[in-house]
Formats: sequence, structure tokens, C-alpha cells
Amino acid sequence: MIPVSILDLVPVRMGETPVEALPKALDLARHAERFGYRRYWVAEHHNMTGIASSATSVVIGYLAGGTSTIRLGSGGIMLPNHSPLVIAEQFGTLASLYPGRIDLGLGRAPGTDQATMRALRAHPQAAEHFPDDIQALQMLFGDIQPGQSIRAVPGAGTHVPMWILGSSTYGAQVAAHFGLPYAFASHFAPSDLDMALRAYRQLFQPSEQLERSYAMPCINVICADTDRKATRLFTSLQQRFTDMVRNRRGLLSPPIDDIETYWSPAEKAHAMRMLECSFVGSPETVRRELQAFIERTGANELMVSATVFEHEDRLRSYELLADISQQLEPRREEALATA
Repeated sequence: MIPVSILDLVPVRMGETPVEALPKALDLARHAERFGYRRYWVAEHHNMTGIASSATSVVIGYLAGGTSTIRLGSGGIMLPNHSPLVIAEQFGTLASLYPGRIDLGLGRAPGTDQATMRALRAHPQAAEHFPDDIQALQMLFGDIQPGQSIRAVPGAGTHVPMWILGSSTYGAQVAAHFGLPYAFASHFAPSDLDMALRAYRQLFQPSEQLERSYAMPCINVICADTDRKATRLFTSLQQRFTDMVRNRRGLLSPPIDDIETYWSPAEKAHAMRMLECSFVGSPETVRRELQAFIERTGANELMVSATVFEHEDRLRSYELLADISQQLEPRREEALATA
């Protein structure tokens, strides 16, 4: 059986605010724990009215406090926005409060637009120091060394597991160099998936954290009792990506009966290129397509995002997927990898 995890973008629906969205994230995390998902990650985005997880470490603490066993983490923290010491202290605190349950996924992008990046006081060239910042985090999470003058308190000695996130071969090379697990953002940027996974595996160097390469593509999965219902639920995400093409971001829209009335042919082509790694349908349809995806990519684990308007439909999608996951088998040569 291949492990399956959840990426929750904590969507804010039309007619709601983060006041309603955040408790729904906790309810979903509790269901995910009961359903048997391995991890539950939230992501750092800024200045986006439709996503409520900007204070990522705070949200992780809220979710961890309301659950018992599931791993909680970031998918990811956008490291150029922060000092490594601050992130080490935040995640060291989380790991001290919830030992053995915290993951730190790290991204190189700002997670926002240029104007908001300036408001965050992030330096425009901060991303160029990404490898150095990763090395600094490894030191801060490690055991204190003789003469070490800067310490993360809490943080030192917690050895928080780190992941590298990416949507290109650059992140794959960084993950391979440091011997860290690699999560690829194929839920919105699938074009370089195969190339990045190939580079990651070819260049991987074993580390204290990980002996063998470990790849986790993130994909969109929307499952319902019938193909027809799942296809309709998918239109909320299709509308969101069409709005991204239009350079317009907002609250999550309800599903519609005919998506063809919403987008132009050019918008459809662009949005569906970004949504190429989306698996939508009844349990049998989704199971068949996911198994083919695993065989193609050799994924060690799947991280899934279900951007669905109604909370009950979202819970049902993850419930059905949990049943499906019991039937998913890793590609043979990847079966022994763990992270």
C-alpha cells in the first residue's frame, strides 16, 4: 500500500471568511486522522483572500492541538520570507509540543506577488540563498556543537524532518544534494514532474535523515460516488484556475453545471495544462488513474488536494480516497523507501 497524505490550502468559500474556514480545516484534519492519512500539510500564501493559511506555523499548532496522531506540517514554508532562526524556533516549538508529529516542507518561491513580498520585507535576492538557509536550518535543528554561538530555543536537538518542495529541476537538485525527501507541486505546475523526479533520483546523496530518495508528488483528487458528480465538483477548482489565468484571485466559487460557459478556449487550454495532474471521478475511475500515475512516476507517497466547495462533499471525497488508497501499490523498485 502506498501512503497518502493531504495538502489543505484552507480555502475560503464565497459567503465565508477565515473564521469559518479554519475550523473546517481542523474538522478535516480530524477526519483525515480517522481515515488513516499519513500527513496533513498547510501552505504559506500571502495577500490571497481565498486561502486562510498565511500564518502557517500558527495553523499547524491549531491543527496539532486538535488531533492526536497524524503528522502535521508545511507544504510549505516559503523560506526566502523568513530568517532560518525564526523558522527553527517556530518549528522547534511545535516539535517540542507535539514530538514526532511535525514536518517542515520548504519552498524557494515567495508565495505571493512582488508588492506583497516587499510588504513582508523579504529581500528580492533572498531566494538565491536557499541552499545556505537549508544548511543553517539543519544546524539549528541538530545537536548543539562546541562553540556554537547561535542556538534555536526551542529547536536545537529536535531534528525536525525537512522536505524540499519544488516545481522545477532546481528543487530536485537541492533535495538530492542535501539527501532530503522531495515534494513536487504537480497539483498546479505539472510540466516538469517527470524530469524533476528523474534528476532527483539520479543525483540523490544519502544523508542522516534519509538513506534513499523519497518522492511525493502533490496532485488534485476529487472523488464522488459517480463520475458525473465528481466532474461537477471539479468546476470550483477549474473556475479558480481560470481566474488565475485572468490574474484575478478571490474566494472559492460554488460548482456550476457547465464549465464551458465560464472560460474561453484559450483560458481552458491554459487552466487545464496547470490541472493536468487532476484525478476526478468515481472510486473506480480514480483508483485506475492513480495506479497508472504511480506506475509512471514511481511515487513513494502521494499528497492530494481536494478543493471542493461544500465541506461535506470534501469530507466524502477524502473518505472515498482513503478506501481507494488501500488498493494502491507502489512501483516495485520503490516499495522499500520510507520517510
